[in-house]
Amino acid sequence: MSKKTLPSEGLEAHYDTLIQPVITEKSTIASENNQVVFLTRLTATKPEITEAVEALFKVKVKAVNTLRIKGKTKQFRGRVYTRSTVKKAIVTLEEGHAIDVTTGL
Repeated sequence: MSKKTLPSEGLEAHYDTLIQPVITEKSTIASENNQVVFLTRLTATKPEITEAVEALFKVKVKAVNTLRIKGKTKQFRGRVYTRSTVKKAIVTLEEGHAIDVTTGL
């Protein structure tokens, strides 16, 4: 007997791909050029990110650029710690499409 995939399993994978939107001054300026910035899984690929954004927000993606930010070693009150390594995805949307990240999903 084969296991059938539930429709919700596909959405769960999309929710796992995109962790959260990045809301900074720089990402707000990028939104003027039809771009949205997301934190993603470290193992997420560009096609996975494209598929997740199109499925969750019902928009057309023009391009995806990714970058990894290596965790820094920092100090707080004499204690040393390391920030986590994160991966950002800068998603460029087609003309006429927009995502309002402040409203939530």
